[in-house]
Amino acid sequence: MTQTEHRNSAPHAKQAPQPAEPGAPENLNPAGRYDLHIHSAISDGTQSLAELVPLIARAGLAGFALTDHDTTAGWVQAAQLADEYGLDFLPGAEFSCRYRYTDGEGRSRTKTIHLLAYGFDPVGSELAHRVEAIRASRAGRAQAIVQRLAADYPLTWDDVLAQVGEGNTAVGRPHIADALVAAGVVADRSEAFAKLLYTGSSYYVPQDALGPLEAVRLVREAGGVPVIAHPMSTMRGPALSLEYLGLMVDAGLAGVEVYHRENSPEDRARLLEFIERQRAAGREVLVTGSSDYHGAGKPNLLGENTTDAATMARIREQLAAQQ
Repeated sequence: MTQTEHRNSAPHAKQAPQPAEPGAPENLNPAGRYDLHIHSAISDGTQSLAELVPLIARAGLAGFALTDHDTTAGWVQAAQLADEYGLDFLPGAEFSCRYRYTDGEGRSRTKTIHLLAYGFDPVGSELAHRVEAIRASRAGRAQAIVQRLAADYPLTWDDVLAQVGEGNTAVGRPHIADALVAAGVVADRSEAFAKLLYTGSSYYVPQDALGPLEAVRLVREAGGVPVIAHPMSTMRGPALSLEYLGLMVDAGLAGVEVYHRENSPEDRARLLEFIERQRAAGREVLVTGSSDYHGAGKPNLLGENTTDAATMARIREQLAAQQ
């Protein structure tokens, strides 16, 4: 492996140590593994931070990033718990962006893609203000989806609220999915999205979202480090084109989450080739790997894909340089 360790085995499997780059912060474990894409019940995960952080430590990880959707509400508690369990903590979030493309028949389409953002200003930046407005619109969107579903299925808004974790700041489709599971309509979240909640279904309501290039710019201006999440995923539409990924790099994209279960081995190879071409042209593009853990909400396991200490150090260095 080069910059990122990819793991299909159980979270406790041993990994070969990898040296950190020169100048890596002393608090980083040079042989450690970092999971930089994790969700708690503050967004659409199923576990509170008090439940989640001990599991991260038990998985043998050196550190983690909390990347709840469109919120930084868990940063303070996560940092406190990380310190308690001897873990390195990287504050982050995951933002939904609207990617526009043309399909094979020449029709204009949109797809939601996700941007991970690390270490940005969560209060005074333009990014923070824009995301707050988007988050405020989520409740109305979720209620509209529930109204459509209620015409055909035994589902109420109170059913959805019953699935929302304590401290949650953004009710969304995952909570609607959980309510459908509780009502016996579907077996799990995956079935809910595949049958009822997918983009383009008769129950779907579009969400307010940033454009990907705009989002990258705003993260950089807020002092953060932007990394595209699972770019080759086809769960919400076709994979992101490499041409568009190049535009994101030009806009300031720092890295690509190559090692993710929604990127096939073939697509990972394509992404790595793309990154090598970018580096040959003088652009630094980091390679990351993450679990995208949601607890019981998804089959993803903590530490099933990880980022090495050298890459974690480069993220820290970029953050420090932007202060």
